[in-house]
Amino acid sequence: MINKQNLWFLTLFSLVLVLGVYYVTMPNEMLLKNVKTSDKTAKGTKTTNVKTSSKEISSLDAMRVSLEEERNEEMTSLQEQLTSGKMGAEEKNNAYEQLKYLNSLQGKEEKLEKKLKDNLKLDCFVKINTTAIESVCISSKHDKSLANNIMRSLQEEYTDKMNITVKFQKK
Repeated sequence: MINKQNLWFLTLFSLVLVLGVYYVTMPNEMLLKNVKTSDKTAKGTKTTNVKTSSKEISSLDAMRVSLEEERNEEMTSLQEQLTSGKMGAEEKNNAYEQLKYLNSLQGKEEKLEKKLKDNLKLDCFVKINTTAIESVCISSKHDKSLANNIMRSLQEEYTDKMNITVKFQKK
């Protein structure tokens, strides 16, 4: 005797199976026609604006991802040093301090990016080295006063003098 639950399972399974077989046996021309018609309806000025803005954001995101990959590699090597039994207490302490330093750098970079976005309404990428700060900002306006404002807002977070570089990318 088949109960309701088994009947529903068999019904839905057979439906999925039939649709899967239909999709696999469907001619390729039918799929290509659907893609071409969707491309024709999607073309316009609005989509080109969206594509350019996604390229701008993706360049900053690419920089962030590459920096994150570098830092993750450093962190994994430091974590391996911490977990290895061959290292001495002082070396493990140095590795732990470097891990803390890398984590604080990531936090400071995110804080500075947020500050620039809130205060100056700019999408920026910030990378901090020991005595230098590199920033890449996307802006249609590239003038000295904007760069000066960016430098001042970044320097406000530090008591020591930092070497700050500002690069602009066009919108």
